[in-house]
Amino acid sequence: MSDARHYTPVDRLLLQANTALRTLLPFTGQPYRPSPALLKDEVALEPSQTRHVAGLMRINHTGEVCAQGLYQGQALTAKLPAIRKAMEHAAEEEIDHLAWCEQRIRELGSHTSVLNPVFYGLSFGVGAVAGLISDKVSLGFVAATEDQVCKHLDEHLKQIPPEDQKSRSILEQMRIDEEQHSTNAIAAGGFRFPAPVKFGMTLLSKVMTKSTYRI
Repeated sequence: MSDARHYTPVDRLLLQANTALRTLLPFTGQPYRPSPALLKDEVALEPSQTRHVAGLMRINHTGEVCAQGLYQGQALTAKLPAIRKAMEHAAEEEIDHLAWCEQRIRELGSHTSVLNPVFYGLSFGVGAVAGLISDKVSLGFVAATEDQVCKHLDEHLKQIPPEDQKSRSILEQMRIDEEQHSTNAIAAGGFRFPAPVKFGMTLLSKVMTKSTYRI
């Protein structure tokens, strides 16, 4: 006798709504793992450094909001149960990043982006469409997106002041996790997107980073 739960379409929509609220409402996303920053000491930064680091962390927080939307949209329309489960598991891991970034932003005396609901909705729609096309395309989109995130994290790690080990430790762990998500998506049969598609995704990501750095 199987213990697996079978959700109706209405059940899944309610779960999606719950996840959206946990993603967008302040301090509602509870991490599964403690923040790497907990073991690091807080240091005094120059006001300009604090504002810049807060802006970078705000970008990364919005990136995690987008990841939640993407994964939840894909999970809703994934054709194979195994793919749906993988998407849901990846979304759970991204909740850690979401909570870590939000906590660090608050510690820096700043705020998360007011544009998060817009980016969540857009990402959810893209994920749902990708899942409707095929699981192979959906997984490929995950891999390409996570590759973009890794590039952003590499750029941000170069800009974080060396003494700010709290922010650095968070981004370093996120970098490890995102790279693993990309590897897992390709290993599961994801389609490798061609360079022109990746270039278009890069342009879209620049819109997100430019708009959320301050707001």
